[in-house]
Amino acid sequence: MATPAPKSTPGDMASFNILHGFTEALVRGMRSSFLTDADYHHLTQCETLDDVRLNLSETDYGNALADMNSLIPTGLQKAAVEKTVSFSLVAQLVTEFQYLRTQAIEPLSTFLDFITYEYMIENVMLLLKGTLSGRDINELIAQCHPLGMFKESTMRSIPTFESSPRGYQDLYQTVLVDTPVGPYFALFLQETAGRGEVSNVLEEVEIEIIKSSLIKYWIEDFSNFVNSLGGETATIMGDLLKVRADTNAINITLNSFGTPLNEPAMRASDRKRLYPAVGHLYPAGTSMLADVGDEDELGRVLELFPQYASIWNVHAAGGDGKSIDDAFYERDVQMLELAFEGQMHYGAFYAYVKLKEQEIRNLVWISECILQQQKEEINKFVPVFSFNAPWRAGSKRR
Repeated sequence: MATPAPKSTPGDMASFNILHGFTEALVRGMRSSFLTDADYHHLTQCETLDDVRLNLSETDYGNALADMNSLIPTGLQKAAVEKTVSFSLVAQLVTEFQYLRTQAIEPLSTFLDFITYEYMIENVMLLLKGTLSGRDINELIAQCHPLGMFKESTMRSIPTFESSPRGYQDLYQTVLVDTPVGPYFALFLQETAGRGEVSNVLEEVEIEIIKSSLIKYWIEDFSNFVNSLGGETATIMGDLLKVRADTNAINITLNSFGTPLNEPAMRASDRKRLYPAVGHLYPAGTSMLADVGDEDELGRVLELFPQYASIWNVHAAGGDGKSIDDAFYERDVQMLELAFEGQMHYGAFYAYVKLKEQEIRNLVWISECILQQQKEEINKFVPVFSFNAPWRAGSKRR
């Protein structure tokens, strides 16, 4: 989709601090809020979730957990752990992000809005999926990510539509068009217009395929926007988004094995359309990915790209209990940490949000291991700004 030219530039060495110096100083100050190696060491020694809460009380998460007598009652299931711990920690991230947003001016404010569009897509898809399966709207809203919230009246209107062609047309016009991510839904519906009416599209196409299409449009739009800004922002954020696009393409291909998307007739049509038109793999790599039919063929394609060959080898080896997602997380953390090293660009804002997400994943993992008494697995997380990170430890040895 066409991205409008920014109303102003991010600024350069002479003007960046005039426009965004205060906001950048805030986000760089927030870097000190990340948990340290000592914090993680203490957390991994905890025996109960109450111990975890106590250890977090002296961190920036202390206020978010202060109103809770305990993280969760004993005996509840894994999903409840994720909901209780994650939601409490996300609240702190949302508060900090919203404060940054209120201090931002154009085009940084638009950049920060782009970050929230991903969560809006996830929330809308959660509501659509829940509506089609008849789940309670209050339960669905409680599971939505706070950074992707839109008007509650809009969210609550989704279950009121009839399961009919007219009902789904009204759903599109009321919910999808009126959200900031409405243009992405419009593009998807235009692309699938040949399959029938909107109702048929929403009923027949799997929700995950729709979500992958919308994320693709978001990545492409975000990439066009940062490239239009130019300067260090285009260089650093452009590379981060290229890697994000490549990760999506690899995961889509890997997850399609054993599904109708891997049928020869659908590889070059439906599956290929889900690959973002940006990235280090685009266009030669994504064209080759469209032809692969199993993991061996996928591995041979990724061997042609050194930055992904090592990640694929982790998946192929299957040792140490490390998955391809773990390898992607480690690579992402390294790149996002490096985004803090430069100055006078917007990449630090994106990096802060994504690194906080990783930290929350770490805390949820630790809490799950404690609850399920799987202490031997507790250290399998990816710390942020750790002096013991493999890539940082390697540089110290040299």
